[in-house]
Amino acid sequence: MSPTFSSLEIRNYRLWITGAFISNVGTWMGRVGQDWLVLTTLTAGSGTALGVVTGLQFLPFLVLAPWTGLIADVFPKRRLLVITQVLLLVTSLLLAILALGGWAHLWHVYAIALAQGVITAVDNPARQAFVSEMVPADRLTNAVALNSASFNGGRLIGPGIAGVIIAAWGTGEALLLNALTFVFVLIALARMRPSELTPAPLARGRGGIREGFAYVRSRPDLQLVMLLVFVLGTFGMNFQITTALMATQVFGKGASEYGLLGSIMAIGSLAAALLSARRQNARLRVLLLSLAGFAVAAAFAASAPTYGRFALALVPVGLTALTALTTANAMVQTRTAPEMRGRVMALYMAIFMGGTPIGAPMIGWIGEHIGPRWTIGIGSIAVGITLAVVAVWLARHENVRVSYESQRRPRLRVTTAPVTVPIPESAR
Repeated sequence: MSPTFSSLEIRNYRLWITGAFISNVGTWMGRVGQDWLVLTTLTAGSGTALGVVTGLQFLPFLVLAPWTGLIADVFPKRRLLVITQVLLLVTSLLLAILALGGWAHLWHVYAIALAQGVITAVDNPARQAFVSEMVPADRLTNAVALNSASFNGGRLIGPGIAGVIIAAWGTGEALLLNALTFVFVLIALARMRPSELTPAPLARGRGGIREGFAYVRSRPDLQLVMLLVFVLGTFGMNFQITTALMATQVFGKGASEYGLLGSIMAIGSLAAALLSARRQNARLRVLLLSLAGFAVAAAFAASAPTYGRFALALVPVGLTALTALTTANAMVQTRTAPEMRGRVMALYMAIFMGGTPIGAPMIGWIGEHIGPRWTIGIGSIAVGITLAVVAVWLARHENVRVSYESQRRPRLRVTTAPVTVPIPESAR
């Protein structure tokens, strides 16, 4: 089998990626349906309301991260994922019923968004860490990249399907179909062979939350990655707001054209995920170069004069953003001890997504009061400034290199050697 798809040789992972892909298609349909419901049915195109919805979805990542990460390390991850998927199915079905019946109000969307944010905050670190229980360490980077490919394959297909369904039948029907796709993840989890999983040691005793913070505090290499991801996630990854406002307010387009933008961006994101799957190691150099590319691509998108040029600009935006995120995710997972992975991934996701409750309402306000183009431009500026600061810091510390003393506890040390970033073959 091609190195790009080597993890698919493992039965449990094949089941997982199949169910996850169908669910990801539904998730992107649900996001388009939710945003369209807010913009066209419940408000008169309010970017602020859309920003609040997005912020409520991600606020729990920031607030609950220490506890949700510990939950992922204390309880069996497969069992935990069954519970979270059932709860996501129920809440998605509730929103669909409200929309279909014409009973939905803005506060309903706010409440469901917050509830799903809490559930997803528990689901995500368990989902991220569960990958290492399905595949061996030497295929972990590949599996992480294929997960991203699955997610962005869903992004490629889901928004377009949602746009067609909304235009043909209505928003409620798109939301209903999203709810039904969670069933496929539950089927995949049920059909797995437990004997072929390699569960990580479960955390025991008190002080688990403090241990997670202490572990990250002792790891400057992880801190640098998390800083870069925070800036990208807070200011640059608010695409469900930016594309909605650009489509409706700048170019005067409808649901189909809005959904198409998500699919076009996913072309670049999917390409990035597949390219990342071919790399054996995740490197800091790739992360920095992809962020620089994002800053340039986002600037072009913000200044695009027509809908067509804006859509084309979203391809490199998706390519560079997903390359950065896939590389950062793999760097954190492969450099973290297995028994700490749930807590570290929870902190990683809190930093990446937890900035959204700050960034999303701000981006929505900027779009409403300054202009939709600035919702993208601000991401380009923020990422560019951060990269400049990091580049200056690295230039002033030429004798710093990352040294991995072991697979489980790599650390940063100062030497007289040139700057290099070696990455162990099977570290995690």
